[in-house]
Amino acid sequence: MEEIRVRSTSHSYIVSIGEKILSQLEQFLTEDYSRVLIITDETVADLYLDIVKNNIPKEKISSHIIPAGEQSKNIDAFYNLHTEALKNGLDRNSLIVALGGGVVGDLAGFAAATYMRGIDYIQVPTTILAHDSSVGGKVAINHELGKNMIGNFYPPRAVVFDVTTLQSLKDKDIRSGYAELIKEALIDDEAFFHSMLKTELNTLSNKQLQEHIMFGIKVKALIVEADEKESGVRKYLNLGHTLGHAIEAELGYGTLTHGEAIAIGLLFALHVSEDIYGVSLPFNDLYQWLEKNDYPLNTFQFNEDALINKMKSDKKTIDNTIQMVLLEKIGTPATKEINDQDLKNYLQSFNQRVVRE
Repeated sequence: MEEIRVRSTSHSYIVSIGEKILSQLEQFLTEDYSRVLIITDETVADLYLDIVKNNIPKEKISSHIIPAGEQSKNIDAFYNLHTEALKNGLDRNSLIVALGGGVVGDLAGFAAATYMRGIDYIQVPTTILAHDSSVGGKVAINHELGKNMIGNFYPPRAVVFDVTTLQSLKDKDIRSGYAELIKEALIDDEAFFHSMLKTELNTLSNKQLQEHIMFGIKVKALIVEADEKESGVRKYLNLGHTLGHAIEAELGYGTLTHGEAIAIGLLFALHVSEDIYGVSLPFNDLYQWLEKNDYPLNTFQFNEDALINKMKSDKKTIDNTIQMVLLEKIGTPATKEINDQDLKNYLQSFNQRVVRE
C-alpha cells in the first residue's frame, strides 16, 4: 500500500492506494463516529457494499443506493440524501462514505458539506476516473444549464483507493479514467505523457494501474495544495474540460462518459494551442492513441453555436468571454481568453481535423 498526504486549509488527509484494502476500511476511519451512512450506486452496491458493511459495526451503519450514471447528480438526488441522513439519525458526529465513482463522490461529498452545515465524509473510489474527483475537495451537483454549477470546496477526511475494484470496470469506464490521467501528464510531465501513449488499455495490470493512478494523484495533490479554491494554478486541471463539459451537456449527460468527452476536449485544446502559440504539439500522437483505444472521436457532428453557448456556462468564463486552459508546451499550461468568432473558427477547423475516413 502507498500513501500520499494532501494538505488543505481545514485539515490534512491521507490518500491510501493498494490492493485488497477495501476489506480493511474501518482502520481508515479517523474518529469513533456515532453513525455511518454509505452512499453508493446500483452497480457498485452489487459488487462491494457488503464488503464495506462488514467492516463497520452493524449498530452504526446504514446505506442508500442511487441509480448509476451522471443523471443522478441532480438536486432531487441531493435532497433525497439529506432525507436518508435524517431518517437514519445522522448527527454532527456522523460520517458519510462515498463508495463509487465520480458521480457518487461528488453527490455524497456535497451532501456531507451541507448536512447540518457539514459533517465528515471519506471517499472510497471504485473507478479510475475517481482518482481525480476524489482528491481536492471539489463536490457538486449539476444544473440543467451546466455541469457542477452547484457545489462547494469541502475536503474528505480520507481517500481509500482499492485498485482491485478496477477489475470490474467496463471498457468505457477505463477509457474515461485514462483521459484524466492523460490530462495530468500533459500539464505536468512530457516524458510520462509519452510513456502513457505506450499503454494498451485492454491489457492493463494492477501494477500499471497503481503506478499511473499514483502519478495522477501526486500531480493533483501538488496543484490543490498550491491553490485549493481554484483562484490560480488549479484552473490548469481543467485542461480539456471547457469543450468536454459542453459536449456532455449538449449531448445529454450519460451519452458519453465524462472522460470520453474530456478526451475530445484535450484534442481541441492542443488544436487551439498550436495556433495561438505557434507550436507543434502531439495532436496526431494523442489522436492515434485515443483511436487505438476505441475512444468515440467522430461519432457526431459539432453544432458550433450550441457548443459555444454551453461553453459560456464554464466556471472560468468571465464577462461572457470564454477562458480556455491551453498548452504553451507539454508541462507548461496557460489560460487564454478567446472571443466567440475565433472559437467558432477553431471548432470548425477542429471538426474537419477529427472527422476522418
